[in-house]
Amino acid sequence: MAESPEPLPKLSRNAHALHCIRCLSGLPSSQTEMDSSRLALVFYCLGSLDLLGVLESKSTDADRESWKEWIWQQHASGKYGAGFRPSPFMTGAGSQSAEYSEYDTPHLIMTYTALLSLSILRDDFARLHRQGLLTFLRSCQREDGSFCSYPNSTESDLRSVYCAFAISSMLDDWSGIDVPRALSFISKCRTYEGGYGQEPYAEAQGGTTYCALAAIHLALSAPHSTSLSLSGLTQAQRRQTIRWLVHNQESLGGFRGRTEKDPDACYCFWCGASLQILDVKGLVDTGPLASFLAKCQFKFGGIAKAPGEHSDPFHTYLSLAALGIYLPEDPEESWKFEALDPSLNARLETAQWAREKIPSRSLGH
Repeated sequence: MAESPEPLPKLSRNAHALHCIRCLSGLPSSQTEMDSSRLALVFYCLGSLDLLGVLESKSTDADRESWKEWIWQQHASGKYGAGFRPSPFMTGAGSQSAEYSEYDTPHLIMTYTALLSLSILRDDFARLHRQGLLTFLRSCQREDGSFCSYPNSTESDLRSVYCAFAISSMLDDWSGIDVPRALSFISKCRTYEGGYGQEPYAEAQGGTTYCALAAIHLALSAPHSTSLSLSGLTQAQRRQTIRWLVHNQESLGGFRGRTEKDPDACYCFWCGASLQILDVKGLVDTGPLASFLAKCQFKFGGIAKAPGEHSDPFHTYLSLAALGIYLPEDPEESWKFEALDPSLNARLETAQWAREKIPSRSLGH
């Protein structure tokens, strides 16, 4: 596909880790728009430290305990069930309540990131309201099978569907969602190109295509899949999706998220993980991919969406996650990563912790 890439520079692992530690210590001015979804920012930072293998060396026991406590402060229950709020932005840092109002309900996507963040921090989940979480999932599913990010919202797309499936998979309990209806909604989001849009009739995007494929994979891997007669893509659909994803990798190695758009570091994960889920990761040109991500490194730490841009935790995490799937050939030490679970989007060991500790059987109730 591409010419032989130039030799890779060292991956600036220490600088990327320090970038994440700075963001965990307090929102930098460049990230203030993330205040209303701070749990996602926490996940990107903790996830990056986890992928880099430096969480313990770059933080103290007290740091990790304080991060755990902050996350649990966002855990709340109410008439729609239990889940995690995005941040204290609606209530104030000192006025967290275990019961939410109509104005600070839990958020489906942030609940997914909270569960993974706590898994990274190796929490035992003794405080998790599991039955309340199932009730919350039911409160977020709509008649067409889609999910809104919080109860009574009019907004729904494949990101929320994926998070509902991922939470159900981590709980090892799918009773909180109507899986066939949700899969029907996913199928309606499929486009003529073979990718998936955010909603029916929307343009195919790499991120939502990942959400669709990962959700289907999680559902088909669950114990209920045979009894519900669930089915995945047809062979023709699978070939079409693979073709679209592969053509999203440009000659310089980066992936674009939409047809005829510029490459973006985050799509190295969204498209790359999709191809791994489809069991064709060998079709990705790994050397140029790593070379593109090397060029996206910001000189003061972190990884940007494209060369010359400023870094942020979102693109840093997803770039590192892509490298957890696609190592360059004979990688220099700084480019080596442990394996990633593509369907949960977490380091394999962290995903295993989530699957072991989050289900109710782990605590006997």
